[in-house]
Amino acid sequence: MSFRLPQTLSAASDRKGALSAVQTEIEGEKAAAMGATGRRVEETLAALAKADDEARPAALKAAADAVWGLFIQREIAGQRDRRPIIEHYGIPPEVLARLGAR
Repeated sequence: MSFRLPQTLSAASDRKGALSAVQTEIEGEKAAAMGATGRRVEETLAALAKADDEARPAALKAAADAVWGLFIQREIAGQRDRRPIIEHYGIPPEVLARLGAR
């Protein structure tokens, strides 16, 4: 007579649960990073809107760098359409022109 452990106690089940927990943690970190990048875009676009003529070139560069970072992060996550982000953040054409984006 053989004895078989219940599926819930098998090593494969433990590995699957641990992998699921790790995947959940990774997805949470991705979301947090995307949120931080989005906040940086908001901050730099607000600074660009307030910038005077002297500070404008530096503010434009900072905004373009932040937007570029968000575009790259979204592409890595498989989100290739930029239009929703451009509309959501109200990214000005001068920032997009620096990126070569439409």
